Amino acid sequence: MTSTPRAPDGPAVVLDGVHKHYGDTRAADGVSLTVARGEFFGLLGPNGAGKTTLVEMMEGLRRADSGTISVLGHSPWPRDVKLLPRLGVQTQASPFFVRLTAREHLRTVAALYGADRAAVARTLEMVGLTEHGDVRVDDLSGGQRQRLAIAAALVHEPELIFLDEPTAALDPQARRALWQVLRDLKGAGRTIVYTTHHLDEAEALCDRVGIVVRGRITALDTPNRLIAAGSTTTRLLVPADRLTLAEAEGIEGVRRATEDGDMVVLETLDSGPVLAAVDKIAGLRGVQTRTASLEDVYLELTGSGAP
Repeated sequence: MTSTPRAPDGPAVVLDGVHKHYGDTRAADGVSLTVARGEFFGLLGPNGAGKTTLVEMMEGLRRADSGTISVLGHSPWPRDVKLLPRLGVQTQASPFFVRLTAREHLRTVAALYGADRAAVARTLEMVGLTEHGDVRVDDLSGGQRQRLAIAAALVHEPELIFLDEPTAALDPQARRALWQVLRDLKGAGRTIVYTTHHLDEAEALCDRVGIVVRGRITALDTPNRLIAAGSTTTRLLVPADRLTLAEAEGIEGVRRATEDGDMVVLETLDSGPVLAAVDKIAGLRGVQTRTASLEDVYLELTGSGAP
């Protein structure tokens, strides 16, 4: 990215007491939050929690029932055509010109925003699609289409970028490559608001995260502070062929011991003495230590078994 974002003149996004109902379903139930300029902000939550509705109201795709929304100092509803070029949007079901090649598709999107032709080649390279530029969109794989959707959100060099599950269809290598793209965008001063089910990704990339449950923000802070305020439990994973469940339960300092496949999981608040005891009984070869993560905080707040 070569252009410089506009000088900050207030928050990028402000939601104040926003409500949105679909019948009896409260997709947004009095949501208030502020996203600073240049911030990488993540929205996390189970399916149906209201994440996509919140993002779509910020984008101007849906109207809030009540409350106020400001995006780059403007109301996104009704649609503000002067605001749109300053936004980059990638949705879970991004539309494509499927009979065009990837390069032609991106060139068309760039032209709609008045972006220069050089931006097309630059953005294709950024998302790792240069070698597939001459492939028709309907012949691209699911992961390649996902990268093209992200490219379409970035080609006009927007100030504020909305990404809804951007790495959902990507393989691990492509996902990590996109992480670097997102870090570079943040380093260039862009503001990013995104949703994800990959909690390791949110922990690695986000300045702050908001966890949404039933239309409400139940936690809002940096990943590190949320983790520090959450569980202090450490889990030790010991191969089950070297330590029985009964032996694990008998170790002083173990709060709970369970079996998980071929491992015995010991939960403790003080891992040092427990590790020493495990070493005496079974040795430490193959023992894994797991401290609290953003996933632990998420599961505790949402009460769900999976993100």
